[in-house]
Amino acid sequence: MEAKSIVISVEGMTCSSCVQTVEQHVRKMDGVHNVRVSLEDKNAVVIYDSKLQTPTVLQEAIYDMGFDATLADSNPQPVLLDTIFLTIPTQSALMSKQICSTLLQNKGIVDVKMSSDQKTAVVTFIPSITNGKQIIQMVPGVDLSISAPEVTPGTCEDSSWSQASSVVLRLKVEGMTCHSCTSTIEGKIGKLQGIQRIKVSLDNQEAVVVYQAHLITAEEIRHQIEAAGFTASFRKQPRPLKLGAIDLERLRNTPQSKGSGTALKGSSNVNDVKTVVFRIDGMHCGSCVLNIQSTIAALPSVTSIVVSLEKKSAIINYNPNVTSVDVLRKAIEAVSPETLKVSLPEDYENVALLPMLASPLKSPHPASKDAGQPLTQVAVINIEGMTCNSCVQSIEGVVSQKAGVKSVRVSLANGSGTIEYDPLQTSPEDLRSSIEDMGFDASLCAKAELPVALAQPVPEVQLESHRTEPLSKVSPSHLARQETKTVSKCYVQVTGMTCASCVANIERNLRREDGIHSILVALMAGKAEVRYNPAVIHPSAIAELIRELGFGATVMENCGEGDGILELVVRGMTCASCVHKIESTLMKTNGVLYCSVALATNKAHIKYDPEIIGPRDVIQVVKDLGFTTSLVKKDRSASHLDHKQEIRQWKRSFVVSLVFCIPVMGLMIYMMVMDSQLSDAHAHHNMSSEEMEALHSSMVLEYQLLPGLSVMNFLSFLLCVPVQVFGGWHFYIQAYKALKHRTANMDVLIVLATSIAFVYSFVILLVAMAEKAKANPVTFFDTPPMLFVFISLGRWLEHVAKGKTSEALARLISLQATEATIVTLGPDNVLLSEEQVDVELVQRGDVVKVIPGGKFPVDGRVIEGHSMVDESLITGEAMPVTKKPGNTVIAGSINQNGSLLISATHVGADTTLSQIVKLVEEAQTSKAPIQQFADKLSGYFVPCIVAVSVVTLFAWIIIGFVDFEIVEKYFLGYNKSISAAEVIIRFAFQASITVLCIACPCSLGLATPTAVMVGTGVGAQNGILIKGGEPLEMAHKVKVVVFDKTGTITHGTPEVMQVKFLVEGNLLPHNKMLAIVGTAEGNSEHPLGAAITKYCKKELDSETLGTCTDFQVVPGCGISCKVTNIESLLYRKNSMVEENNIKNVTLLKIEENTDQSVPPALIIDAELPTAVASQKYSVLIGNREWMTRNGLIVKSDVDRAMVEHERRGRTAVLAAVDGVLCGLIAIADTVKPEAELAVHTLKSMGLEVVLMTGDNSKTARSIASQVGITKVFAEVLPSHKVAKVKQLQDEGKRVAMVGDGINDSPALAMANVGIAIGTGTDVAIEAADVVLIKDDLMDVVASIDLSRKTVKRIRINFVFALIYNLIGVPIAAGVFLPVGLVLQPWMGSAAMAASSVSVVLSSLLLKMYQKPSSEKLEFRARGQMRHKSPSEISVHIGIDETGAGSPKLSLMDRIINYSRASINSLFSDKRSVNSVVLNEPDKHSLLVGDFGEDDDTAL
Repeated sequence: MEAKSIVISVEGMTCSSCVQTVEQHVRKMDGVHNVRVSLEDKNAVVIYDSKLQTPTVLQEAIYDMGFDATLADSNPQPVLLDTIFLTIPTQSALMSKQICSTLLQNKGIVDVKMSSDQKTAVVTFIPSITNGKQIIQMVPGVDLSISAPEVTPGTCEDSSWSQASSVVLRLKVEGMTCHSCTSTIEGKIGKLQGIQRIKVSLDNQEAVVVYQAHLITAEEIRHQIEAAGFTASFRKQPRPLKLGAIDLERLRNTPQSKGSGTALKGSSNVNDVKTVVFRIDGMHCGSCVLNIQSTIAALPSVTSIVVSLEKKSAIINYNPNVTSVDVLRKAIEAVSPETLKVSLPEDYENVALLPMLASPLKSPHPASKDAGQPLTQVAVINIEGMTCNSCVQSIEGVVSQKAGVKSVRVSLANGSGTIEYDPLQTSPEDLRSSIEDMGFDASLCAKAELPVALAQPVPEVQLESHRTEPLSKVSPSHLARQETKTVSKCYVQVTGMTCASCVANIERNLRREDGIHSILVALMAGKAEVRYNPAVIHPSAIAELIRELGFGATVMENCGEGDGILELVVRGMTCASCVHKIESTLMKTNGVLYCSVALATNKAHIKYDPEIIGPRDVIQVVKDLGFTTSLVKKDRSASHLDHKQEIRQWKRSFVVSLVFCIPVMGLMIYMMVMDSQLSDAHAHHNMSSEEMEALHSSMVLEYQLLPGLSVMNFLSFLLCVPVQVFGGWHFYIQAYKALKHRTANMDVLIVLATSIAFVYSFVILLVAMAEKAKANPVTFFDTPPMLFVFISLGRWLEHVAKGKTSEALARLISLQATEATIVTLGPDNVLLSEEQVDVELVQRGDVVKVIPGGKFPVDGRVIEGHSMVDESLITGEAMPVTKKPGNTVIAGSINQNGSLLISATHVGADTTLSQIVKLVEEAQTSKAPIQQFADKLSGYFVPCIVAVSVVTLFAWIIIGFVDFEIVEKYFLGYNKSISAAEVIIRFAFQASITVLCIACPCSLGLATPTAVMVGTGVGAQNGILIKGGEPLEMAHKVKVVVFDKTGTITHGTPEVMQVKFLVEGNLLPHNKMLAIVGTAEGNSEHPLGAAITKYCKKELDSETLGTCTDFQVVPGCGISCKVTNIESLLYRKNSMVEENNIKNVTLLKIEENTDQSVPPALIIDAELPTAVASQKYSVLIGNREWMTRNGLIVKSDVDRAMVEHERRGRTAVLAAVDGVLCGLIAIADTVKPEAELAVHTLKSMGLEVVLMTGDNSKTARSIASQVGITKVFAEVLPSHKVAKVKQLQDEGKRVAMVGDGINDSPALAMANVGIAIGTGTDVAIEAADVVLIKDDLMDVVASIDLSRKTVKRIRINFVFALIYNLIGVPIAAGVFLPVGLVLQPWMGSAAMAASSVSVVLSSLLLKMYQKPSSEKLEFRARGQMRHKSPSEISVHIGIDETGAGSPKLSLMDRIINYSRASINSLFSDKRSVNSVVLNEPDKHSLLVGDFGEDDDTAL
């Protein structure tokens, strides 16, 4: 059995009867030993049996009574136990079992064990609840007596002496510059196992370390200091430490040990042993301690003695029958060198002479715990020598680690530290010396020592840790294995989560349910992993529980998603038996689900359950078998996005084609030139065939190698074949694949064109050679090389451009760290070891160390250290964020100035960064509706073009044979030497091949995806995450923008707007009132209270205020309390004002240039009087009802002022001091500064803006008038927001909903475009289509503007793509022949390549996109923005459509509005040009829209 103690914070208790109710209720619960409830501290300390109770059940028991209960600390503290031996009389009427059960029924008894002879009972009890005397009387009718166990002398002490082989080491440390360096070394070395104490001196540049030689070596200590960045060397060889204070403390903590060699005197009864604590001044070193101990322990009456050098104390257990306190005091003073001063502490009467029961070395204090001593006290320590925030963090870090310290706040400005501590575990003097040990000067404030009751408490905490140590020896894997026998795991897909608070809500509520062991929710993946007991609950019930919380939930069938998959390279396998050995061993390993090893590739594919085993464990198993193994390296460089491979391929294809194309072009140009010269020479008559042959034979290129085969045709054929084979290889493969799947694409067209030209030319050549023709035939061998050159150039440029479009995503992927430093921690977070591993090998729950400048490899929670973290690359937040224990960190963000230890919560694909990358990847691959149309078009496009080409071929053949003159007239270079049939066929073929060449479905296919890719990439860089093409395209169609109020239009946190003082300044100075009110509200947890305190601190320019006592809060009414200690604060403030006044007077005098002397200030360098009489003020703060209830009358003028504030949507709070109403404070949730400009800009873009809120109509109207919104839906429940959005959509409007995502998720999902405003990881991932990472309303404008620009760009791209095809195809087919427009096939392919490249370049122009800047928009909107009057705002209450809240307009109002509308219509044209028209609004909306909707023209 084990007793634990837990502190539960309890809110809502108002009086001592509440306290009694809680105590009585909790005491009745099984396993509860004791409960103490404090009204002041608002907490309950429960001591319970951990076998019978859990903290959660206790917390819920208090919660069920109607109080707010939260666990102050999730880790219960072990309670100090004591043991007593009872002798059972032989003639006892009760059986030993009955005695045991009777004892166990009493509170405070933890365990009872009987000896084998049934004569002795060993009772374990909690000394703070009961004691030996009470235990003896617990069994009525039985005479129990306390007996001392027999102890063999020397047994305990020997074991403790063996541990005490401590060594002291002095090191010279160079490179330290400030106190922060010393605390770094002390912090780092102090955590190592085996280090007992370390003191680093900045002045002497040395470190003194006391350590245990059997746990750590001097060399290791030196290495660790050097690892921290300093150079260290040994001053003296380490020497064994003579018995010192540390050993003695360890001896003291060894249960039932007997001091230095003195055995318990068996003759004396334990009840006769008493304890005395002496204060000893004059001890210098360990040898003094040893002298005192050896001398006093030798006295016959002393049972044990413990002397502490630091505390200057000696605790002596002695027999009062043999000696007295005075004799002991004189004996100590007589110890050599006889200079010691021995005295009894002042509170000696309370502390000493307590019966010690069976463990003489136990601290006397648990027995005094009942003495009504407070559990927490406060010490204020003045600290000098702090230079920067790093010093503050160092002190807070070190002091907070000390036992008994509850909280610590260090102020650099005031040079002081305020520490809340448990007086039973530590003292102000201890705390002060620990700060001095860090190298700062520390002194206790005068008032700090007053609340301390015990001067020299003995540290019992060490005893606690000593007792609980064996628990940590149980191996976690063993526990996990035990657990998995009864635990199953399931995955639930959760929809509707919008931010971190949703995650916390689900996790908190499900953990309370029976049968659920743990739950982990991933926001970005929208997935919950639940471990549950299948005997108690099943997955569908878990999903139902999540649905009850208001989220969508479905159980995921493929639970294998949770399985880890590991790809390993295994070296050293030689045969099949190696494979079998690895597979069989892994399959036997607990947690491995599947394993396959391939000998040929040296690879292993392993599936495992990450809950039971991790990748590092699997690798270790393989290594233990004698093989070397490593991870298959994943490509983290995002190389699939930069299109490098395709770029290389097309570049090579282009170069090959170009090399062969240049000679072909040369030959072609030469022939064209020669032909034109000949035609000029013989312009007056056509040649006959004889003349032609003669001419051909005279030309070099027309010289026939064989009959019918000229040099020209032969060279062209030779140059064409390699291009057709190598240049066209890729096209042939792609075309074959396309035709195999019965589709036709771009490659099919290109292959058709080039193959037809090549085959046709080759056949003609063969026919000519067979006929041994004298005149050379005309071939198309020049077409394929030129076609391939232009197409491969186009493809090359297109892939270069595509690589550019996905730069944003590549940049995100490159943020991922590649390695992580995993550390192993011992007890008390002592660093045992650290190792570098691949980031894929990090397991959930690992402790990862991140050094300054390093990237966070995984998402996690900080467990130790303070630092600033740069999250700008992920959240767009420029300022670094402070991280301290308990904060979450995001993978990919950069740690700046301090080392952090984090516990991994999401690893691998579950990290926030991986999810953002996945989101952007999905966005860039998702198709916009307009693109689906383009894809459908491309499917029909190729067959159509082939049909057009065939039609063109036959049309021209028919036309040629019917009317040869047309062809003769328009076919360039025709001469009579070629037969008419050849001319017709050649012309027809040229036309049909050109049709095939010019048609390009590519540009159609590229028009949308390239623009979407660049658009989403540019958005991501500007902090706007757009989830794909659909929302990007939909946003430009939006006509209505609906804003949520709280947290979207407003900040979501209240601020003080105005303070009205109701009493004269001479009766209660304004500063004094603010100090009183601020101090009173300092203890309140209500948001309004926090706002008041923040305002007062700002006004008084002070971080700390006075002291508040008797604090009482009544929900819905107000607070009452007593305030003291504000005089020093006001004095400081007044002296600053005085100083400023003197400065101002001096400046005035100088300006006036007169010789008058400056009048002396009232106070010159006056010190604050130390004995200021601190006055106590009685304070009431709350609403009218609270004041009335406390007998105060609220005057009518004050009431009027309150009503006016409430009309303007503010909360009015009254403050009374000492029964006099003295102030009225107006508090409101303030509007974001950019909200008005954002609303105005959206309106000028032609959009209707609506405000939707759950708040009351007054507040809603007030906020709407401030930002310029004229249509308001107020008092709308979250569930009704969906209906409202649907209502607007039913009117035929496209709706964009902007929310901060706490309760807006259903409406965000329902809207055509859901825009979530988040900060950092609070991204409304699931429901929203657009996520604004920064909390800035101007990004709403930017997202709609970006959508409009992108859609505009897509349309331009379509125009580009279609122009080429719609104009190019008819020209190629010869439709425009009468006009003289004729295209060669190579011209067609050039045009085709140009169309693809121009579309991609057009998309890349989006990269120039700049967000609309606030400055420009403000400049344009100057004079046009104004607050709306209430009459212009129509407010609709709840879900009805009636504008009940809108006041009826008077006749005058109607006339004014009518005239304003007329003027608006006159100016509408001019205004539509001048106002901020990012995309031109509909003109008519300016004429007939709401009068107040657009800018007003001054009447």
